[in-house]
Amino acid sequence: TLARYLHSQSLRRDRPFVEVNVSAIVKGNAAQELFGSEEDGRIHYGRLEQAVGGTLFLDEVADMDLEAQSQLVGALDTGRFMRVGGSEPVSIDVRIIAATQHNLEEAVQDDTFREDLFYHLNVVPLHVPPLREHAEDVPELLNFYVDWYVTHEKLPYRHFNVGAQNTLRNHPWHGNVRELKNLVQRLLILGAGSEISQEEVESSMGAPELGGSLVGPESPVSLDQPLRQAREEFEKVYLEYQLKQHEGNISRMAKEVGMERTHLYRKLKSLEIEFKDKR
Repeated sequence: TLARYLHSQSLRRDRPFVEVNVSAIVKGNAAQELFGSEEDGRIHYGRLEQAVGGTLFLDEVADMDLEAQSQLVGALDTGRFMRVGGSEPVSIDVRIIAATQHNLEEAVQDDTFREDLFYHLNVVPLHVPPLREHAEDVPELLNFYVDWYVTHEKLPYRHFNVGAQNTLRNHPWHGNVRELKNLVQRLLILGAGSEISQEEVESSMGAPELGGSLVGPESPVSLDQPLRQAREEFEKVYLEYQLKQHEGNISRMAKEVGMERTHLYRKLKSLEIEFKDKR
């Protein structure tokens, strides 16, 4: 949220804002994710190219592997980089904002984070207090992310009632704003009805009542069934949502959900999800 605000107040506000959750990148794929790739005449544009002229936000940057760190340092030093499998350098003009919950100076001492990259990134350091220290902002953040998912992912609009908001004000938020964001997304995808209640919130956060449903009485996933069947129902809801978000593009969807494309094909067929692969 802060990174988006900084971008919106900068001279680059009319250019792309690209966010990368480094901790979610499949191990060994960081270079391809950041710098893109070339194969058989086809180009996959990495996040750096997608953000050209704008801002690249590297969340949880401390989780980046050392090889990708080295390549990023090279790109920042020269303003150019090579795509994986490419033969021609690509020029970039991008502002980088990085965030982490770890102490990067300690990571440098432990040889898990490159010192030169640390100095590249540590230009204007800002300390953002954890969400639990400003719980009064929770209702505003809930509304912000509901509106964001409705606008950007076309999810149905739902609002948190007072009981739900009070419950979330008192939540410890160990996962910070990302935990709140993921909760909002989950409730919009799996829930039903215009109102999100306190009971639905508590159920979704891991304290469901016996005989209830995963996120509410009208949720498509019921707890009154064997674990295997409940898992399959959740997977079907989840994959149907991802298929819609990626407009039937199985390759992009596979990268997003962290599955091999062939495995994803088999999973979609086993769950009887109809699709036409739009490459």
